[in-house]
Amino acid sequence: MHGDPMMWVAGVRALYLQALHPLAVRAVMQNSDFRRDAWGRLMRTANFVGTTTYGTTEAAELAGARVRRIHGMLSATDPATGRAYAIDAPELLLWVHCAEIDSYLHVLRRSGYPLTDAQADRYLAEHRVSARLVGLDPAGVPADRAGMAAYFAEVRPRLAAGADARAVDDFLLRPPTHPLLVPAREVLWRRVAQLAYASLPPYAHELYGRPAPAPAAVTRGLRVTGTLLRGIPARLRWQLPPKHILRAMARLGPGARPAPYKAGR
Repeated sequence: MHGDPMMWVAGVRALYLQALHPLAVRAVMQNSDFRRDAWGRLMRTANFVGTTTYGTTEAAELAGARVRRIHGMLSATDPATGRAYAIDAPELLLWVHCAEIDSYLHVLRRSGYPLTDAQADRYLAEHRVSARLVGLDPAGVPADRAGMAAYFAEVRPRLAAGADARAVDDFLLRPPTHPLLVPAREVLWRRVAQLAYASLPPYAHELYGRPAPAPAAVTRGLRVTGTLLRGIPARLRWQLPPKHILRAMARLGPGARPAPYKAGR
């Protein structure tokens, strides 16, 4: 699944969703330079996902230890109470994890990736490993679609689109770029951001204050985009950084290939 090009759309959806937790987004705003180094932050996230997906066990454990070490040194201030809090609090780690993994699963399936309900549950269960790597107890992480739905229902009353969430929203629609690249941003990036936003759950649209688009139209947009992106030769797509798939293939031997078509068998 993680070799599918719709992961880029799914990743942007995850950012929109994660920004709706006031404490989680405040931690990002106070400890991250994402507005000045958006590409660098994106690549660091892609590198972590790529390492935990395609890297060796040792590399994945080291990546997780690095994330835990960095998070353990940081704190943020609650805008409502003025109190400081640790950004590696389990509640915040769980929200970021669930918003991310749910977005990956939702966008890929809705865009036409062949995955049965049982395989979707297996995907969520497998990601308790990545949850452990960032410091969560796997026993407390949703292991199937029912558990994930229950989690979002439980956390929903704590979500809001405050000033920080709106700053993320504005940034995702209009990220800073070189003047010569503005036309490309408007043509390419804005479509990705708008499609990612459109795929959010209804309550997220309500919180952001914009009407939710028709679900059928969103699904059509995801399927058309998925079909177009999947038409790009895989070998060409795999050349994009951080190139984890190519390194895994080299490590495992010339016969090793990601084979998403097997998911439908």
